[in-house]
Amino acid sequence: MSEWESLYKTKGELPSQEALLNTLSEAANMGEGKEKWKGILLYFLALNRANKKEEDSFYYLLLEQAAVLWPEMTDIHTRLEKKSLNQLKGLLDGLTMPVLRETDNRTAKRNVVMEILEKAERYGQRVHEAIKGLPKEENSPSVQEVRTALVAVDEHLQLVKKQAQAYQDTLSGNFHTITVYEELKRSILQLNESRDSFDAILSKLQPFQERELSPLDQLERMVGLKDIKTRISQLYDFLTYQKSRLEMGFTKSSDLSLNMVLTGNPGTGKTTLARLLGKIYYELGILPKETIIEADRSKLVGAYVGQTEENVRNLVEEAIGGVLFIDEAYSLKRDGQQGSDYGQTVIDTLVSLMDSADYAGKFAVILAGYPDEMRQFLDSNPGLRSRFPQFNFMELPDYSMEEMKEIACRFAEDNGYFITPEAFPALEKKIEHEMVDQSFGNARSVKSIVTDAIFQKGSRQIADTGRSFIDYLLLQAEDFHESDTKEESNPPIEELMNLVGLESIKDEIKKLSAFVRVQQARRNEGKKVVPIQLHAVFTGNPGTGKTTIAKLYSEILRDCGLLKRGHLVVASRADFVAGYVGQTAIKTKRKVQDALGGVLFIDEAYSLLSQSNSDFGAEVVNTLVDEMTKHNENLVIILAGYPKEMDELLQSNPGFSSRFKKFMHFPDYSVMELLQIMKNYLDSYQYSLDEEAEEYLKGRLEEMEIDGNGRFAINLADNAIQYQAQRLMNAGENANASNLIKDDFKLVLE
Repeated sequence: MSEWESLYKTKGELPSQEALLNTLSEAANMGEGKEKWKGILLYFLALNRANKKEEDSFYYLLLEQAAVLWPEMTDIHTRLEKKSLNQLKGLLDGLTMPVLRETDNRTAKRNVVMEILEKAERYGQRVHEAIKGLPKEENSPSVQEVRTALVAVDEHLQLVKKQAQAYQDTLSGNFHTITVYEELKRSILQLNESRDSFDAILSKLQPFQERELSPLDQLERMVGLKDIKTRISQLYDFLTYQKSRLEMGFTKSSDLSLNMVLTGNPGTGKTTLARLLGKIYYELGILPKETIIEADRSKLVGAYVGQTEENVRNLVEEAIGGVLFIDEAYSLKRDGQQGSDYGQTVIDTLVSLMDSADYAGKFAVILAGYPDEMRQFLDSNPGLRSRFPQFNFMELPDYSMEEMKEIACRFAEDNGYFITPEAFPALEKKIEHEMVDQSFGNARSVKSIVTDAIFQKGSRQIADTGRSFIDYLLLQAEDFHESDTKEESNPPIEELMNLVGLESIKDEIKKLSAFVRVQQARRNEGKKVVPIQLHAVFTGNPGTGKTTIAKLYSEILRDCGLLKRGHLVVASRADFVAGYVGQTAIKTKRKVQDALGGVLFIDEAYSLLSQSNSDFGAEVVNTLVDEMTKHNENLVIILAGYPKEMDELLQSNPGFSSRFKKFMHFPDYSVMELLQIMKNYLDSYQYSLDEEAEEYLKGRLEEMEIDGNGRFAINLADNAIQYQAQRLMNAGENANASNLIKDDFKLVLE
């Protein structure tokens, strides 16, 4: 710590924020006598804040606390003076007394004097409070000069008040002297002089004023977006160049289109960038207004004929001289659009107005939306597409993990917190958990995670007694951990081992689980990893445990860190196949979206194929192949069905078959396994079998052809429980309500 202090005093070098926060986290537990070190840390954090951003309220909050803990550091007090003096800006604005004329009638004079008295009282209170709020440092020339000037203003306000009261008294009598009138006029002149003197001193001191950033500066301060920043900077330079040519008298060879298409996933900064473009157009004088009118489908599309055209025209007229920004523009052209949907009317009306004599060139249009959807939208509307040159298309990329951590830190600091370095792994884990599909909100999701961490921290702070400033300043790892509200349950691998039978399946999944964990460990060590093939084919008769194993499989992969959610989505042919061309792919993609981060279990998958030429099953398979490639490490698909039919399905598409390397066959349950399934089920509801019933079931099940169906065992137990209840009620006896006997099962099976 002393080394940091020495480096700063001799070379002006500041320690890194990471080092400061690591030490500050430890400092929270320091005992008495360490206040100076905490003050130094807060002081350096404040300076780091000022270097990264304009001095703001958080900067001054850190300085104020540092001043308490490290009072001998004069630079802290000097910096705080700036804040105190800055707060005086505008203190005396409006302090101009009304003109008092001797020639006015008595009523007019009385009204003027009343206004003088009211102003003298009001500004007198303001000045008193300002004097009390000045720093106490006696050795600061700036503070002393301001205090002297304020005291002079205060004295003259009191004098004006006294003279105005005297003049008011003369108006109540039958006469007044010219002397009182002249003294009041003179005191007002003296007040004006002291006011001007105070303003001059304040102006000379140049108290801190937050500089308004230019649009390019604002863009530069945004996290990431390197290519976008370069592109906008080039656009800015070109527009400046064109403007200079016109000022020199050159003719404009051609207009550069101001219309833009911004694409990117949620939270990548499309709206912010659109607003900055509007400011740039205004700053360069290309558009006369800084106005940006924001609209979406709900503001554009009407409910009846004629309303849509009116909505579009009204918004265009509002945007004249500025920018019309349409977010999620692709929603104007929806799949399966009916005649009563007026989205196409919006497009047609907008194109017409952009070309009309009244509006052409008088406003810019910026469209925004997701990349794929916007490409399809513009391709299906060539008239609209031609109004947006290809070089005015900008795609905003998703933020990297490092960029999202930077966004999290900035957002936390803007809310008066610092995220400690030891909290970053927990923050990364939460971000990764959210990064499942295209609905991930990038910056918005990151800010939501930080907001939740602040809530988690605050909800734990029940008692404030004994808490230090530092405790309220830091967001630590525990604040980013999930609150444990779920009921405790057995680990999925343990649940797997507790299942009846399926020994070969258990061995296969245990082997796969071990392989995944070792490969993950190698990846964490920076070593090469063998590609992990997780898609699987489950074959076997119905009721042999395929869905149950699929659920545990997804949870095991989640616990291994390979899947983010570990949920199971069960689907069948009806969830994929639609009745007309184009809709099958859409339905399939939606089902895949539901399963991202988990397992998509397609039961009776062989039914996707059909002998009919008009069947859309092949479209499902082709779409699944594309989606498996697109979401390689974020999706596991399990196909289930009979062995022969599943072979035919896989052979129907080479790309499909090449993605399934795990084949697990589920054998039929034996009689003893069926009996054990039944006993486990009954035990979970506190029922039991007597010996006679168990022997009866062994013999009877041997005689039956049931294909080892596990569901059969559960249904048999449920029906036996109902017959037991009927038996007990008919007998009217106080028998054992938890015991099932031979007759209960005999009634079910015979």
